[in-house]
Amino acid sequence: MNKKHKDTFFKKTKLFSSLTDEEMDQIIDKMVVKQFKKNETILYEEDTNELMYIILLGKVKVIRTTEDGKEIILAIHKSGSFFGEMSLIDGKTTPASVVATDDSLIAIISKKDFFSIIFLQNKVTRNLLEILCSRLRKCWDTIQLLNFNNAAQRTKMLFLMLSDEYGEKTREGVVLNIKLTHQDISDMTGLTRETVTRVIDKLQKNKEITVLKDRLICLTPAFMQKDVKVII
Repeated sequence: MNKKHKDTFFKKTKLFSSLTDEEMDQIIDKMVVKQFKKNETILYEEDTNELMYIILLGKVKVIRTTEDGKEIILAIHKSGSFFGEMSLIDGKTTPASVVATDDSLIAIISKKDFFSIIFLQNKVTRNLLEILCSRLRKCWDTIQLLNFNNAAQRTKMLFLMLSDEYGEKTREGVVLNIKLTHQDISDMTGLTRETVTRVIDKLQKNKEITVLKDRLICLTPAFMQKDVKVII
């Protein structure tokens, strides 16, 4: 990949979005870019996490496997996101694996170069802090989601959380620009796939959501009016 393409991809990453071209030039050579195929594991749970990863193109899921073998999706990251930075900061491994859900282009930064970058560029440090705060808030939302005993509440809370990052307002409502199977929703809410199917069918019947032809979910005005009950 030539320098021009690298600059384009990195500028779309929130961590580096505020850097000038000159500032970007100072750090871009510290990264190695690799390709990963769909369903290929990028980071294993048992890895020591001496590296940080930036998604330049594609999408990944962060998963954790329970003792009974069930896969739980902790997060879905798209182009411009990054992961592995926490382990570089505190030196501890992360109890999760990262798998490419699309063919992906990933930039890799070593621990040494990571600290070199944040000490060299105050803008990157500030962006990093803002992003970590945002992730912490999402963790609180996830804890709230899992505390709901009602399956419909869990599912609706998940859709609300996803709308913050993937939502696009349209005339029909808020479209979630992320393709989710019923199994994906099951893995993210801790519900069975059969339960998710029943909840989705009921939400569609109540006209709270619409499943579009490309499998994207649209949260209708009826959903947005009722969702306050989920949060309170």
